[in-house]
Amino acid sequence: MTYTKEQIIQEVKENNVEFLLLEFTDMYGDTKNVELPAEELEMVLDNEAMFDSSSISGFSDIQESDMYLVPDLDTFLLLPSLVDEDRSARFICDIYKPDGTPFEGDPRYILKRAMKEAEDMGYTVNVGPEPEFFLFKLDKDGYPIREMNDRGGYFDASPKDKGDKVRRDIVRTLKKFGFEMEASHHEVAMGQHEINFRFDNMLKTADNIQTFKNVVKDIATNHDYHATFMPKPIAGENGSGMHAHLSLFRDGDSAFYDEDAQDGVSKTMKQFIAGILHHARAIAAITNPNVNSYKRLVPGYEAPVSIAWSHSNRSCMVRVPTTRGQGTRFEVRNPDPTANPYLTLAVLIQAGLEGIRNEYDAGEAESRNLYEVEDDSVPTLPTNLKEALSALKKDEVLLKALGDHTANAYIEDKEDEWTQYSLQVSKWEIDKYMNK
Repeated sequence: MTYTKEQIIQEVKENNVEFLLLEFTDMYGDTKNVELPAEELEMVLDNEAMFDSSSISGFSDIQESDMYLVPDLDTFLLLPSLVDEDRSARFICDIYKPDGTPFEGDPRYILKRAMKEAEDMGYTVNVGPEPEFFLFKLDKDGYPIREMNDRGGYFDASPKDKGDKVRRDIVRTLKKFGFEMEASHHEVAMGQHEINFRFDNMLKTADNIQTFKNVVKDIATNHDYHATFMPKPIAGENGSGMHAHLSLFRDGDSAFYDEDAQDGVSKTMKQFIAGILHHARAIAAITNPNVNSYKRLVPGYEAPVSIAWSHSNRSCMVRVPTTRGQGTRFEVRNPDPTANPYLTLAVLIQAGLEGIRNEYDAGEAESRNLYEVEDDSVPTLPTNLKEALSALKKDEVLLKALGDHTANAYIEDKEDEWTQYSLQVSKWEIDKYMNK
């Protein structure tokens, strides 16, 4: 809902709120927050809450560290006591510089900029995310161990599914946060789970993904489990994705639906898809942001490898579900839940809009099982983080979407991550090569 300052002051007073949490997101997609006593509410609402950003990944140097947390009033929320014992309220904030301008490295600002480009072309975009996660057991000291919470499989019921009570508590809490919940179930892998919530505009969806992750982790801990969004925590098992369903509207009607087309899919939709496919290898550096991400993107585990689109073929990066009319949409299948949702949605929309502007051709929909295609007739996603970063460094559209500040900081940091990984010696290598 939409709040005014006066309404928020009244809500805080009537509900005896003691603490204010000012949340924001760093370059990696991690939620950060500053906690203030409720007595500072008017100062917060006057956009005077300052913080030191020099230690936040991808933000600013020590000599220009002062930033302001400007609350988005529409994100005001009285936190349910199930999540926080003390009576608290939350704002999601934008980051501003002392001169009163938005900080160009704020992921939320980067997404807002992409949304503005869509609006300037006459479009609005809705997104429905599907973040998956694993539940692991804890040791006596509360640290996660490499043992899943159950041995259940896809859509299994209790007693095989031992995560049903955890998921129900997550759903109950998210409903208190204002989420419109759709479904929850056990996923394919042992200990893997999925909870779906309703689509919304891009900014609200990105905010919701961050809230979702925090609630999942909190509730899992309450049940003595550790929830992880790591894409591939267990070798030989399916990994966790965060499929994103995108739909485009103009003047309230679907821009993706064409009742006269044989497949019901508009030319605009195919151009949008083509833009994403055209930039797919560079997009992967954002949607699949770490070393572990690429251990999920391998054949045989329901994650896409091929840069192609289809109507129902899940071996492709982009899939078009059967729903038509206002519900016409497509699903991007390669993102994983460690991705920064603001940056992920920003690069997807910018790539898609470029496809529309330049009338890119998506080609024919793929009907083959691309996991079984052995030639190189279909381009593939990067096989590791280094390849993805190399593609990103050459992609002017995505670099512009991120902005110089974030693009430079992100690439530098992720290249360092790849270097650190490359220097490690794994148990597999010891077992494989020690006796050579």
